[in-house]
Amino acid sequence: MTTWTLRRRPGRTLGFLLLVVLSFLVLRSWLLQDSGMKLRTTYKGFTEAVDLYFDHLMSRVVPLQYKHGGPVIAVQVENEYGSYNKDPAYMPYIKKALEDRGIIELLLTSDNKDGLQKGVVHGVLATINLQSQQELQLLSTFLFSVQGIQPKMVMEYWTGWFDSWGGPHNILDSSEVLETVSAIIDSGSSINLYMFHGGTNFGFINGAMHFHEYKSDVTSYDYDAVLTEAGDYTAKYSKLRDFFGSVSGIPLPPPPDLLPKMSYEPVTPSYYLSLWDALKYMEEPIKSEKPINMENLPVNNGNGQAFGYILYETTISSSGILSGLVCDRGQVFVNSVSIGFLDYQTMKIIIPRIQGYTVLRILVENRGRVNYGNNIDNQRKGLIGNLYLDNSPLKNFRIYSLDMKKSFFQRFDMDKWSTVPEAPAFPAFFLGGLSVGLSPADTFLKLEGWEKGVVFINGQNLGRYWNIGPQETLYLPGAWLDKGINQVIIFEETMAGPLVQSTDIPYLGRNQYIN
Repeated sequence: MTTWTLRRRPGRTLGFLLLVVLSFLVLRSWLLQDSGMKLRTTYKGFTEAVDLYFDHLMSRVVPLQYKHGGPVIAVQVENEYGSYNKDPAYMPYIKKALEDRGIIELLLTSDNKDGLQKGVVHGVLATINLQSQQELQLLSTFLFSVQGIQPKMVMEYWTGWFDSWGGPHNILDSSEVLETVSAIIDSGSSINLYMFHGGTNFGFINGAMHFHEYKSDVTSYDYDAVLTEAGDYTAKYSKLRDFFGSVSGIPLPPPPDLLPKMSYEPVTPSYYLSLWDALKYMEEPIKSEKPINMENLPVNNGNGQAFGYILYETTISSSGILSGLVCDRGQVFVNSVSIGFLDYQTMKIIIPRIQGYTVLRILVENRGRVNYGNNIDNQRKGLIGNLYLDNSPLKNFRIYSLDMKKSFFQRFDMDKWSTVPEAPAFPAFFLGGLSVGLSPADTFLKLEGWEKGVVFINGQNLGRYWNIGPQETLYLPGAWLDKGINQVIIFEETMAGPLVQSTDIPYLGRNQYIN
């Protein structure tokens, strides 16, 4: 990713310089097709992928370096590797891989207090990530002890924090932010704000954490950042702007006008298509004796499936205890009747009494791949290994790839949809229209009465909603809207509401101050 870093140069005003950060926090899912893969190590399968990636990327970065007249002043070797630290040879390998391809600018590492000691690499400037003034002592103690008198930098000053499904909306007081930023500058350190603008995990691109418990990030990455999810100013913005203006000693230009927000008429879905009816319009299912995880499905030109849902079907002839490893959340059906869920906490479910041969279905959702934690190697999604009924492995599966890309919905012509019944079967797709005037503007969708699913506007995936919160509105950029009628498709897993509301004010959940 790229980020703008604010630093002070002696005798000159504050300026913005471009810093290129090469981070492996988001890894391609096809890497996990290798059953022995060890990510972020010198495992051959991983280094071969990194080398190929660097061959393409560095040929573009090298000419942009400062010494060649470009804006790139530094390159970060990795991100918070000290907290992972699975291979002592890995960081030296990344450093050499960069240098061998022509990177000649300053090299950096970036670690929080838990990983700083193990993240240091010889010949690379160590920087730290923090949120409180108390952690600033690391600048003058540990960093000085390992690298002497060197430039000091807080690579990530956390202006807020991200949210996980089922938790609160994390916030950080603006006065505390100003005090900490001021203390960092007074210490003689450079600073990078993480985040200045958090943004949105549109589609299925949210991440997750997994130490003792799997926790997936919500769709919003508002992060209680300096700018809101929709780019609006906050109290943090005003205070930091005044502070940096006083440091620079020159008048700042007026900030840009904010984009307008709007509430539109509610959307009442008019059409409906159950998932079970939709299956016949999809490509033929993949047939396999055993379950296949999402990444190893023979789809997408051999690259597997990266995101979305996956549906497994097989035939059973008796009741019993169903068990297996489901990543991340699987809704279990007997024919089309939901009987419960399997996930990391619930790994067994009772199949009720049945008569004759019956279709067993498991709809598995990839809720987000872990980008921080000890389990990044175990991020294969779907059914992992065998599925058992009374300890006997089930066989002969039909597997549907439900990636829900734009091409996925192109199969559903209007003649495939029916009017919404009084008692819809779930999961299901619901279709409606959002009416927009001559000047489309940003808005926030509120799905009160709906339980869990995904919203698509004109083919764009806005992301997930879930009534366990904290997030209650989905940000809809005006740039994704057309004047007139806009197509709204909702994929709902368990229970539909009567309509979809829009509001000009977001609601991200119950606030909790970060401790």
